[in-house]
Amino acid sequence: MKTLRKEITERKVKIAGMGRAIGGRKLQFKNQIRYRLMSGESLLDLAEAAARQALEAASMGIEDIDIIVCAMATPLQAIPCNAALVHERIAKGLDIPAMDINTTCTSFLSAVDIFSSLVDNGRYERVLILSGDTASAALNPRQPESYELFSDGAAACVLVRADKGENSAVLYGRQKTWSEGAHDTEIRGGCGLMTAFCMNEENRDDYYFDMKGHRILKLCARKLPDFVDQCLEEAGMTREEIRLVVPHQASRALEMIMPRLGFAEGTYIDRVAQYGNLVSASVPFVLCKAIEEEKVKRGDMILLMGTAAGLTVNLLLMRY
Repeated sequence: MKTLRKEITERKVKIAGMGRAIGGRKLQFKNQIRYRLMSGESLLDLAEAAARQALEAASMGIEDIDIIVCAMATPLQAIPCNAALVHERIAKGLDIPAMDINTTCTSFLSAVDIFSSLVDNGRYERVLILSGDTASAALNPRQPESYELFSDGAAACVLVRADKGENSAVLYGRQKTWSEGAHDTEIRGGCGLMTAFCMNEENRDDYYFDMKGHRILKLCARKLPDFVDQCLEEAGMTREEIRLVVPHQASRALEMIMPRLGFAEGTYIDRVAQYGNLVSASVPFVLCKAIEEEKVKRGDMILLMGTAAGLTVNLLLMRY
């Protein structure tokens, strides 16, 4: 194994527990299963359920947490931040700080990358990270490519400092953005550039999720291979040393993209047919599922990676 570059040091942290939740309404599009919120259910319900599962798995209560981080793609409401609304559900009456991190679909990876450093340097000891989105709220039925792709769900993890003698660690993290893809995946309306008050019958489509799948795929095919090669070289890691790759479950094109990145079938998780794209919850949801199924065990080298609107890409190498 190559030696890690001097500027890349292990962050002695571990995932102490994870949890997941998914919408209660099951749909099927041919051989693809999707889950959407059922009547009376909200993303806050799913986030709360995932958070409580993660805390239980970590043998902790909410009072043990130093900060609550919501790593989600879309706001629950304009203000306050999503984390404050989750805080109200699970930590009301406590003064635990709460904040949001948003890189859309890769928000979880960004949050783990940032807060693993802050835990490693002692700023925090126990971090609760939640991801989740209600994609169905903005899907356009006239765009089947996206309408039949997404599910509603949430996932959470408790990130803590690894104990002495444990070899869990975050080894490497990297993010890049190519803004030539900024408008290939977007919801144009609803915020400052086009407020909710501007919506009318003529511009209604601007308030739906809009995905130009072919353009995204072409941009990813151009950028991702070199990005992955660069990251692995910087980390001093070979593909053969990685036990499992946990990619963002972006679309059914996953089985086409991953071999181009040097990862053969069986070396990565593909649950698109079973769950679809869970937006920010995608990576942590399938990681949690893999841990439950014992496909990921302590000490395993795993690679988390994904693409997001922007076009943003993230890669995180960790020893679970």
